[in-house]
Amino acid sequence: MDFADDVRSGLSAPQKRLLPKYLYDDLGSALFDAITALPEYYLTNAEAEILRDHAGEIIDAVGYPVELIELGSGSAVKTRHLIDAAFVRQQTLRFCPIDISSAALDASAKALRREYPRIVVDGINAEYLSGIARLSRNGARCRLALFLGSNIGNFEPDEARSTLSALRSVLDPGDGFLLGADLKKDARTLEAAYDDPTGVTAAFSRNLLGRINRELGGRFDLSTFQHTARYNAAASRIEIRLVSTIEQDVAIDHVGIVAHFDAGEPIYTESSYKFDDASISSLAVAAGFAVTGRWTDASERFADYLLTAQS
Repeated sequence: MDFADDVRSGLSAPQKRLLPKYLYDDLGSALFDAITALPEYYLTNAEAEILRDHAGEIIDAVGYPVELIELGSGSAVKTRHLIDAAFVRQQTLRFCPIDISSAALDASAKALRREYPRIVVDGINAEYLSGIARLSRNGARCRLALFLGSNIGNFEPDEARSTLSALRSVLDPGDGFLLGADLKKDARTLEAAYDDPTGVTAAFSRNLLGRINRELGGRFDLSTFQHTARYNAAASRIEIRLVSTIEQDVAIDHVGIVAHFDAGEPIYTESSYKFDDASISSLAVAAGFAVTGRWTDASERFADYLLTAQS
């Protein structure tokens, strides 16, 4: 289904829901980049610390010459640590970023080509699964696929397994997959990361309604929806919702519906699952990988796991 179909079905359901992949239009991607600079959003700095300190070990563990593939690459800021480590070990590098935002892909590719004259950037503007299907192997000894930032946490468990299985299908035995994962911790720290006092995360969340207004003729008054982020410890996930503060009817002209909201009624927009070693190992094995490496930041808030494709 496309955006219009998903909005129609999601807002017509008894429990309203919008898919998190639609958060990342060009404006949403820019807002998310702003989120990564927030002090409460520790995930980016924690993973940057890991890659800064251990990029060489990661490349050595996979082997070289290597080519890099990245799902949801965005601006590829953290990826530069791995690119630097690869260029210490080889003369050229092919980098294949997959991202739903064409603007982010174009800006990143231009910046990388300026910084690294010997890099070949072969970007794919697509959702993860369709982008994975378009990958081709160009003779590199090995590949290292990247899924950083704990983006895997935005998938429901069955979706996470199917995405990793699809990636495994285009990798050869011995190829690597570096998976960033936010680790389980106290609710206060987690909730602050997804509902900061500055309001940037709230703006990112509400932009989904703004996108419906811009692209589908929606009539949402964004000021009447409150962003909430709560940690469900039993499910090991942050649950993000947009809650209508009033009773209201919202027309969405281009999809032909009027969505009714009671005061206090939520739209579920995003899950962010948290992990430990056991849950990552289980996910890896189910998709045809084995965990062969693990690195954390000094505070052990975040981990990057090296999964190796099995025969």
